[in-house]
Amino acid sequence: MSDTIMRARAEQAYQTELTQLVEADSGPRPAGWQLSAAAVKRFICGDAKLGIKRKYYGDDALVERAIVSIMGNNGLMMVGEPGTAKSMLSELLAAAISGTSELLIQGTAGTTEEQIKYSWNFAMLLANGPSLEALLKSPVYQAMEQGKLVRIEEITRCPQEIQDVLISLMSEKTLTIPELGIAIQAKPGFNIIATANLLDRGVNEMSSALKRRFNFETVPVLNDVALERELILNQVNARFADAAEKPQLDEELVQLLVQVFHDLRHNLGAQALDATLSTAEAVNIVHSCALHSLYWQTPMSAEQLAQQMHGTLIKDKADDVKKLAHYLDAVVRERKEWRAFFNAGKALWMK
Repeated sequence: MSDTIMRARAEQAYQTELTQLVEADSGPRPAGWQLSAAAVKRFICGDAKLGIKRKYYGDDALVERAIVSIMGNNGLMMVGEPGTAKSMLSELLAAAISGTSELLIQGTAGTTEEQIKYSWNFAMLLANGPSLEALLKSPVYQAMEQGKLVRIEEITRCPQEIQDVLISLMSEKTLTIPELGIAIQAKPGFNIIATANLLDRGVNEMSSALKRRFNFETVPVLNDVALERELILNQVNARFADAAEKPQLDEELVQLLVQVFHDLRHNLGAQALDATLSTAEAVNIVHSCALHSLYWQTPMSAEQLAQQMHGTLIKDKADDVKKLAHYLDAVVRERKEWRAFFNAGKALWMK
């Protein structure tokens, strides 16, 4: 059987860099951390002298504030629109600070208290009663026990009563197990990184008590055209890093896509789209174009770009077709160098 995996966790993908940073790190390390705060920032934001690649393309000051938040008693809450790299940033922070990003809870409407705290092996429970051997530890339990970071994705998707289970855990840094008459006290290094999408605001509003236990950071959409282009190229190339054959990316088409996204985000020639115009969506579009180019053995084209934009952005949003048609007519038509993209988009959106 092949041991190839589809996606490596951050600590696996960047193991060499993390090892290098650990060995070279002489800065003060907070209790329970494998790296100093400065080295964590270098891991995420890059360091040309050490050959550490930049992984997060955004505000470096935001990364610093996030690191400082994790050092304190409060957890870190990252909010923003979908696709703004909140999850990636939380994974990178956990990998750099704790050496593992696998302690993760995915928030859903069906998340239970047991998933936050602990549950039981019912066969052992029925046979021998409550015991440590029959206990099934949640990611939060393991993080407290080991002094590591735990990540909670889409926390506002969880019912409010489940969210509020975290209040005493974060305040007291203690998880009580009444069935065994014991309590697990968190070791240094424990903290929580949570994420929430702004589009989910109002789904399950966080209580004021829980909000007070987090420091909030808003992760913005990337609006630097040159930086976004660089990020897209790096991300798509990374997806083909282990492939036997690699496509030739058309950088001019990537630049065109980035400019289109930039125009639409700022409502240039069109009303705001309902679709999410995130960098993550742009990466998916270029990746799909690259796959088409590779397996059909044809160069990347404006027609492919328009078709992938349609499949990725439009989905079931019929009104967005009208908005894209207006953008084509008002803006793209005037850009003579975009004629191929105009013709491809016209066939899709100006029927």
